[in-house]
Amino acid sequence: MARSIWKGSIAFGLVSIPVELFPAEDRKGFKFSMLDKRDFSPVGYKRYSKETGKEVEWSNIVKGYEYEKEQYVVLSDEDFKRANVKASKTIEIEAFVPAADISPQFFESPYYLVPGERGEKVYALLRETLRSTGRAAVAQFVLRSTPHLVAVRPEGRALMLFTLRYQDELKGIKGFELPAENLKEAKVTTKEIELAKRLIDDMADKWDPKAYKDTYHDDLMKRINEKIKKGQTHEITKAEKDESEAPRASNVIDLAALLQKSLGGGTRKAAPARRPKAGTKPNLRVVSSSHAAARHAAKPAAKRRRA
Repeated sequence: MARSIWKGSIAFGLVSIPVELFPAEDRKGFKFSMLDKRDFSPVGYKRYSKETGKEVEWSNIVKGYEYEKEQYVVLSDEDFKRANVKASKTIEIEAFVPAADISPQFFESPYYLVPGERGEKVYALLRETLRSTGRAAVAQFVLRSTPHLVAVRPEGRALMLFTLRYQDELKGIKGFELPAENLKEAKVTTKEIELAKRLIDDMADKWDPKAYKDTYHDDLMKRINEKIKKGQTHEITKAEKDESEAPRASNVIDLAALLQKSLGGGTRKAAPARRPKAGTKPNLRVVSSSHAAARHAAKPAAKRRRA
């Protein structure tokens, strides 16, 4: 079993649950070496004293806070602990809020909370109470000398802890040129809205996280092996124009064109439609040709490009 990164307790009211914290992420990635492009020799990094210019070993490095110019107060792990012993050892629940009220932009990293010795019963009590009420526990605590706002939510048999961003850590939308919320000002017609709703309904599906895979790791390994096979290990690949990267047409233009096709019967042959009764509107079902083809094919794993 993996090693926990924090041990302490969750507290609400007079109830305390001993818990351990484990990372819930397993990010896939590459470990790259920095090379000098002139001879492809590895480039290293050194920690050195700005006073003497000599290298400093990790064992001799401590944290310091500059309270005046070039004047520092040294802080050890014990100092961080003594600053607020309770915050470093306890996840103190401050409120229980509707889980749906926490907007996605606040979420950062997921962790598993695992009950400690003799904490199973109270752990289960909190988990099932949160589940039945549809609420999340909001708390604050210190992890690795950094304060965190967190939300605790049930997930299957586990309680998960999500670190959250504080309100002042989120940037506002001031300065961005965004379309108006008013449809008329945004130049969006009610017909286009109706068409978009029909397309969304047609593409509706159940959320299945297993259907989505990050294939970029495999794609990059394929490219690496290709360069090795071709003897291009020291060749710096230059950028070339890629037509596939050309900007796509605006969705508004696509929708307008699709609307015209649907009103005109489109190019596909269809069985004669029954004439609607007087006073009723025809029930038009609009499906893009590309999506229609996709519905008949196996769904490929979605790709997420990493920055």
